[in-house]
Amino acid sequence: MKTRLAEVQRKTSETQVKIRLDLDGTGQSRIHTTMPFLDHMLTLMAKHGRLDLTVMARGDTEVDFHHTVEDIGIVLGETVAKALRNKEGIKRYGSFSVPMDEAIAHVDLDLSGRPYLIYQVPLPKKKMIRDFDVELIEEFFKAFVVHSGTTLHINVPYGKNPHHVLEAIFKAFGRALDQAVQIDARTRGVPSTKGKL
Repeated sequence: MKTRLAEVQRKTSETQVKIRLDLDGTGQSRIHTTMPFLDHMLTLMAKHGRLDLTVMARGDTEVDFHHTVEDIGIVLGETVAKALRNKEGIKRYGSFSVPMDEAIAHVDLDLSGRPYLIYQVPLPKKKMIRDFDVELIEEFFKAFVVHSGTTLHINVPYGKNPHHVLEAIFKAFGRALDQAVQIDARTRGVPSTKGKL
């Protein structure tokens, strides 16, 4: 099997982002986004998704974190799409639930080529974790689905602690993505009646 490794860089007047991804990794990561909470979430995603992931990012965080968070989502989406190439032999679908203390997250995804996000995550009143606005996580996933061509449903039926809620989401997302990108020996070609994803 060919190595499913990809690297993408994006440079704008607001941000610089470089991501390297191996879909067939062991969960090793090196993450530096200048936002410690996002570093933690991406590290969890890589570990539980068994993705070898390097993320180097910096941006105009003196303005706010929005541009950098969104651009990391864009580049991660492009990197996943590039690593998957024509998607031959993949399982395509992934579904995983992760409990984190009082919270639970359900993540379901389809590497369909059709970007769509459902983000049903009722956030507690406390919307900041240190200096990180937890509402930016939805923007991260919006950017990811558009640039990877993924249908992604994230549902959190309950949870009180925003850190626990988001940790459950990123762990479940990593696991679901790992399922979807796996090669299925029984699948011939692309897993679609259209013959293309």
